[in-house]
Amino acid sequence: MKILKKVARSFGYAFAGIRFFLGERNIKIHIFMASLAIFFGFVLSINIFEWLAVIFCIALVISLEIINTMIEEVIDYVCSVKNGKAMIIKDLAAAAVLVSALASVIIGLIIFIPKIIKLLQ
Repeated sequence: MKILKKVARSFGYAFAGIRFFLGERNIKIHIFMASLAIFFGFVLSINIFEWLAVIFCIALVISLEIINTMIEEVIDYVCSVKNGKAMIIKDLAAAAVLVSALASVIIGLIIFIPKIIKLLQ
């Protein structure tokens, strides 16, 4: 029973983190884009491997955005004044999200454009 309580508590902490994260501005953009990808996935009947790529991209971008938010929160907690090194760390974390988001867009275009072209023909 102790193990189950610890596991339940761990899930509780994780869900609390998700609740906090859902209040962040950038997650709304990611959720919108993920919703579009899922919608078009159904409309265009993507195959199982394409679904795996789409789901992986969504999970990667959102996970990196969570890590970026965590880094920003830690920096803001530790550094009460503007600090050049702190800004570099924040910028690098944001860059990781940007790289994954751009790669996800490219993957989405590779998956969806041929299907859209075929549909329009």
